[in-house]
Amino acid sequence: MKSLPLSALAVAGVLALSLGDAVATTKPPSPASTKPAPKDPTERHQVQIDKIVADISPQRIEATIRKLVAFKTRHTMSDTISDTVGIGAARRWIKSELERCGAAAGGRLEVAFDSHVAPVSARISRPTEIVNVVATLPGTQEASRERMYVVSGHYDSRNTDIMDASGDAPGANDDASGTAAVMEMACVMARHQFDATIVFMTVAAEEQGLLGAAHWAEQARLKNLNIAGMFTNDIIGSSRADDGRIDDKQVRLFSESIPATKELNEVNRALLATGGENDSISRQLARHVKQVGERYVPGFKVSVIQRRDRYLRGGDHMPFLERGFAALRFTEPNEDFSHQHQNLRKEDGKQYGDLPEYNDYNYIAKVARVNAAALASLALAPAAPQQVQMRTAKLENDSSLVWKANAEPDVAGYRIVWRDTTAAQWEGYKDVGNVTEATVKLSKDNYFFGVQAIDKDGNVSVATYPTPLR
Repeated sequence: MKSLPLSALAVAGVLALSLGDAVATTKPPSPASTKPAPKDPTERHQVQIDKIVADISPQRIEATIRKLVAFKTRHTMSDTISDTVGIGAARRWIKSELERCGAAAGGRLEVAFDSHVAPVSARISRPTEIVNVVATLPGTQEASRERMYVVSGHYDSRNTDIMDASGDAPGANDDASGTAAVMEMACVMARHQFDATIVFMTVAAEEQGLLGAAHWAEQARLKNLNIAGMFTNDIIGSSRADDGRIDDKQVRLFSESIPATKELNEVNRALLATGGENDSISRQLARHVKQVGERYVPGFKVSVIQRRDRYLRGGDHMPFLERGFAALRFTEPNEDFSHQHQNLRKEDGKQYGDLPEYNDYNYIAKVARVNAAALASLALAPAAPQQVQMRTAKLENDSSLVWKANAEPDVAGYRIVWRDTTAAQWEGYKDVGNVTEATVKLSKDNYFFGVQAIDKDGNVSVATYPTPLR
């Protein structure tokens, strides 16, 4: 059994050290295990993720954003016939680019339109075809390929009037930045193989009410797809705040706890009953993203914001959350609202509008690298353990957990992780072998616990929070 010190977390702001690293502790270590610290993922997989991260190009991202801006407007109800202006030209170009780089990477990237017709509503003045561009990289392990990780950016844009479908709306940051990041990830990661499936989506009609993402998420729910995690990248383009401050060393990651619904399902009721509000599936996913992202993109902080989203705003992760999937939102740390949802104009010498010159392309590349490292880690690792429970039948100071064995053929064992009830990140661990029940010499009353699966290459899953077992 090992403990990870709070001081290391506070100084680094991250788990730049793996949970498997042996470090000093400010707490008395438990004698339950004196095993050496487990190894990191094998060199082969570390090299693979390092290469993916290194191959993300700010120059290509900038070129993609400038091409998207060149379509003048990508408003959901804009021109669909022209080859040079409007949302139709934009989506056809996105699809052709993904097909081109997919073919260059070996032809495994499956690119398709996903469309539906949206009826008239508050932000849709006529029935309108909403078209997502979806690129799927199938998993290569039979036991894992049905497990999917989704990453998105929205390619539609708007200006001051949400119904203005013809005025220039460059949308360089909101959200050509996220769209370009997703396209770059797809093109780079298509050269690699992963156990699980990764879906790269550029979605439409975010500005009209999250319509493209909602359609895809609803179809995923109806098809009972195994969406193990979803990221959206929305407004990740600028490192400059409205007061001129530059902050290119962090990105915000919004992560929901228990959803604010009229009725609680059994899972969320159990979280509340045991004080596990900070252990929702989205918070567990955020912990994993923070640890992996900060490890592979050194010097860059993933600041987990323990909220669904910003006040008065929303994003394409929300339809996934509403359907019970773990979902997160990446957004720059300090937004400048004069460059969002604004008509192009100058007033008192100040430029308004979402233009490409206000983006920081090296910053966008850093955010894309965090996304790519996290996606690769998740898709290489086993699934999070299922049916994890904490034995509570008798009064005792130990903590005994049970879980269902994973189906993947390369699972080597399981890890129990824990943290203080006031801590955000996991602080300690114990590797317990290839078993489905284990005990640690720590009180379940004083700590929060989770169980992770580890494969033979050292890849570690997201943790699963235990429900009480009487």
